[in-house]
Amino acid sequence: MAFSFLEFFAGGGMAAVGLGANWQCQFANDIDEIKAAAYRANHGGKELVVKDVRLLQASGLPGHADLAWASFPCQDLSLAGAGAGLDGQRSGTFWAFWQLMRKLDEEKRAPRIIALENVYGALTSNGGRDLATIGSAFAGRGYRFGAFVINAEQFVPQSRPRLFVVAVRKDVHIPRSIQSAGSQDNHPAALELSRSQMPPSVLGKWIWWHLPSPAKRTVGLTALVEMKPEGVSWHTPDETQYILGLMNPLNRKKVEKAGLLKRPVVGTIYRRTRRDEGGARVQRAEVRFDDVAGCLRTPAGGSSRQTIIIVNGGDMRSRLLSPREAARLMGLPDSYKLPGRYNDAYHLLGDGVVAPVVRHIAKHVFEPLLEKQPSRLAPIAEDLFSGVRRWRKA
Repeated sequence: MAFSFLEFFAGGGMAAVGLGANWQCQFANDIDEIKAAAYRANHGGKELVVKDVRLLQASGLPGHADLAWASFPCQDLSLAGAGAGLDGQRSGTFWAFWQLMRKLDEEKRAPRIIALENVYGALTSNGGRDLATIGSAFAGRGYRFGAFVINAEQFVPQSRPRLFVVAVRKDVHIPRSIQSAGSQDNHPAALELSRSQMPPSVLGKWIWWHLPSPAKRTVGLTALVEMKPEGVSWHTPDETQYILGLMNPLNRKKVEKAGLLKRPVVGTIYRRTRRDEGGARVQRAEVRFDDVAGCLRTPAGGSSRQTIIIVNGGDMRSRLLSPREAARLMGLPDSYKLPGRYNDAYHLLGDGVVAPVVRHIAKHVFEPLLEKQPSRLAPIAEDLFSGVRRWRKA
């Protein structure tokens, strides 16, 4: 069975990669020309419209899509943001997207499913009220909805918790197999905080989605790292020593322990601004050796670029994470075409959605919802068979 979808804030089309071959994109949109170039390089792009979502018209959206996917901007919702939430300039683009969905609903061609993806901070933004506001918007148009958190670490060696909100049109049958009786592992306590902000009329539309746990991940960061990477160079010994010098005693101890192992050990480093004992803000390098990368981010300054470190006894090498390694951490195949400039590739990937996570949601929520709907031909068939039965009795 083939399914159709609309992809908003599409970036390089990573949701499309995750949905897979049985899904056909009818319309895609992004405002960024560099991301759009990556979309075209990987998907052809005949369906892509490069324009501010605020300037789109529902009349330009085709047909009746099964799904509308929107990974709307996170900057005003993230824990590191300024706290503007859905009123912010960037995350507020959700409302432009929602206006399109409302218009489609008025035209009787609303998507059966609407799915939103955003950072974990969207759960607690404005004390949980932003998610409650989104829920009120869905409920106001008759959609039933629910939310859950998935950490991409279950699928790829990258710590990347993300919030997903899935809403279903009121006429769509929801199988019991994809509902749970209450909160599960992917429903954190912060979700209850947001639900507590919802009025009873909205909570009456709430669904606890059931997603099974994925198979245990077998690939770690070490397996994805290249010894001869493209697009980045290994640091000089002095540069590596400079990074080590930014570590506090706890992180230096981690490096020392890694050096005692009788094998090469791969770790990742982020530079962060911390306060020292006197309260002054200082730059620190923080390392992890659990064979999992930190969350990829956009390269807004050197502190957001992840560094690879390889410790082999007393020898140490370091460099920036390569674009291809970052793509692998997003679950993309090596055939996925990346922008040529480092920052362009890293920005594309840091803003993206992890493809295997999308596949997991599609397999266990979207596709069961769409496959188990009563056939549109059922009423016609029933009328036909009733006529045959009447004819035989006559």
